Amino acid sequence: MKIIPKSHDIREYLKADAVIDYGDKSVSRVSDTLYERSADGLDYIRNAYEYVRDQIPHSADINAEEVACSASEVLKTGHGICFAKSHLLAALLRYKGIPSGMCYQKLILDDETAPELIIHGLNGVYLEDRKMWIRLDARGNKEGVNARFSITDEQLAFPVRPEKGEKDGMMVYADPDTDVLLALRSHTSRSELWTDLPTELPDSDVPNRLTDP
Repeated sequence: MKIIPKSHDIREYLKADAVIDYGDKSVSRVSDTLYERSADGLDYIRNAYEYVRDQIPHSADINAEEVACSASEVLKTGHGICFAKSHLLAALLRYKGIPSGMCYQKLILDDETAPELIIHGLNGVYLEDRKMWIRLDARGNKEGVNARFSITDEQLAFPVRPEKGEKDGMMVYADPDTDVLLALRSHTSRSELWTDLPTELPDSDVPNRLTDP
């Protein structure tokens, strides 16, 4: 299935707002540092992705309770769940003029301890020179999770298992999902958030009916 932008106005994938807040000095500082060590635009995308994947732990992996939402909040807390990390990666890329947005999958939270279906967040990134979108998952690697940067062979954090009710959302959204933002903003601890994670893909993300734009 092909990755499809929700909006065909590429400027939508470059804007800053309260969540993708790349105007914040903490975000621009990290972006500038990563950019200086990058050979070109594609190398910067890889460096930004690997920074968020490897240097910003997933909150659950370190048993952290603070709930971050915006890019700057993720840098302040030093960790975030998948949605928050996707907001940070989008901000780092947009600050350097690289169109990016949010993608979502519907996955089982944990086969053994929490077998309910919830939404997982990742990123869509537009490669201008190749005129193509790719997806990157900066969730953070651990045992059983091995997401990688690739522009040819997508390697995300989790395989989608349709037989278990999981779904792969191929739409790229310029704005974070409203249910995701509500969940992040309305809970003060990750433990509380974990019992109220979003469970439905955005209405327009219907993987079996997608067509080329």
